[in-house]
Amino acid sequence: MIRAFGMLCLTGSLGLPICLCAEPAVTQTENSAPAFQIGFAKRDITPQKPTPMWGYGARHDHLSEGVLDPLYAKAVVVQAGSDRLAIVGLDLGRGPTAPMMEKIRSEVEKSAGIRHVLISGSHTHHGPVIELVNQEGFGKGKFDDAVAYSETLPGLINEAILEAAKKLQPARIGIATKEVSLNRNRHTKRDPKATDPMLAVVRFDNAEGKPLAILVNFAAHPVTTDPRILKFSADYPGYLMNRVESALETKCVFMQGASGDMSCNPRDGKNGPQAFGEDLGDEVIGLAKSVQTAVPAKPSVVGKVDRFHFRSRIDFSNATIGERFAAAFFPELVRNFFREMQQGLEPELSTVMLNGDLALVGGSGEFFCNHANRLKQRSYVPHTLFFGYCNGHHMYFPTIEAVSEQGYGADPPVSPVEIGAGERMMDQALINIYNFLGKFAADIR
Repeated sequence: MIRAFGMLCLTGSLGLPICLCAEPAVTQTENSAPAFQIGFAKRDITPQKPTPMWGYGARHDHLSEGVLDPLYAKAVVVQAGSDRLAIVGLDLGRGPTAPMMEKIRSEVEKSAGIRHVLISGSHTHHGPVIELVNQEGFGKGKFDDAVAYSETLPGLINEAILEAAKKLQPARIGIATKEVSLNRNRHTKRDPKATDPMLAVVRFDNAEGKPLAILVNFAAHPVTTDPRILKFSADYPGYLMNRVESALETKCVFMQGASGDMSCNPRDGKNGPQAFGEDLGDEVIGLAKSVQTAVPAKPSVVGKVDRFHFRSRIDFSNATIGERFAAAFFPELVRNFFREMQQGLEPELSTVMLNGDLALVGGSGEFFCNHANRLKQRSYVPHTLFFGYCNGHHMYFPTIEAVSEQGYGADPPVSPVEIGAGERMMDQALINIYNFLGKFAADIR
């Protein structure tokens, strides 16, 4: 079936959000004309020198050996009313680190007035490690090229965002979703096995109705490239985007969904990154062609960032545990990981409402599909999209029932966050959405 159509929050030790009020995210004078504009730009973010590769522990610290296909940062900047939103898809395994996000947010707000940012990694397992830093034992000295890449990456992302902001032009928007059977649950043993079959397309046109950019949202692990190949690749999302861009003469941005327990489920004869990506791309093309775009009646952007503090199910101060992780991955990467999470996990939730009818929710980790499914069911807005690996990365966020099943993705080594953290974050996203829509009565005091 096809359907077409600032506030900062901190939390206490129990993961409960503590909100700090700020000015409303949208302000518009009575005489100002409603404005809806979009701009697109991209940057090549492929490392130019050999670096450790992200995604498979068995590679340890082996360096990359070349490039299968280039990696990009693709940015869509939306001006709706008097505020701006940047949506960025990265051909990387994860979203930017916290220090990177701080730099990016500061620069794009100062230079382009962009206060809302959603930056997601596609989760390709053929991208570079980006966590290494310029400190002895944490990257410096042994992996200087990887450190240099990580220091350069925020600037490249900023360049894409700021160029997109300079290219803003009057635009139209349309959204369509379709259920496809191209992913499968790789974790649960329960029947029926949960999946998120929703393929979503957001089409941005210029004033004449020509596509300017297509945003695609789908949940499936990009692990279709042979892990023994130590070459950079965007995996199936790269082929998907190339297919769409060629067929529709436009630009395409892929935003990964809640794919923590989602693998690809290719049709017969459609195995491998190119065949699967192009097959999924053909579904996107058909869906995009079905979309009727229009100028929003009341363009607006409102957003909120929630940062949580959750306890860890792993004692990251335990040296023996650190040695085990170092053996499974490599010491420099593990030291950065352990230092970040030693006092607990601090994931980020970003909630944005565009034009009053499109909710965009991003979580900084690998969320299981039922987190997104339940959020969509409960949000009661025409369209709700979930972006995983967004604005950071804090490993797996399984559902409570998935933790009870145990197994990879739900056990502490790869899911150190306390049980129920994902549910609390999705509840907060739902509260944010209803607050944006003015659905709650004011407190009585």
